[in-house]
Amino acid sequence: MTMTTAEADKILSANFAPWVLDLGLTVEELGDGRATLRLPWSDRLSREGGGLSGQALMAAADTATVIAVSAARGGYGPMTTVQQSTSFQRAVTGSDVLIEAVLTKLGRRMAFADITMTDGSTGELAARASTVYALLG
Repeated sequence: MTMTTAEADKILSANFAPWVLDLGLTVEELGDGRATLRLPWSDRLSREGGGLSGQALMAAADTATVIAVSAARGGYGPMTTVQQSTSFQRAVTGSDVLIEAVLTKLGRRMAFADITMTDGSTGELAARASTVYALLG
């Protein structure tokens, strides 16, 4: 059975710390080994000069990976980040960000993903990340 975006949004609300929920992430789309989330623009998340903070983007990438893994496994299970590497390419100002996590390998104990973060208005690439997760349950 395929997970719906509403079910994925429930995973967000039930399993993440309040400060992650404060980012306002929503699940836009789920597919075969992938999840796309929307990070809405907020002045609260901007840095000096008006660009979205890297910390918010990194948390969004990490969260998108959890949703992609959960969707691929048919539901949420305990997991933890083992590694995350992020490269920032351009600032995002005044626009939502679309975060797409694509699983590159899903094993019994480990999951690997590549994440792209694009400016929701222009479609320009803002950042890339890669994550490794240990699957605990």
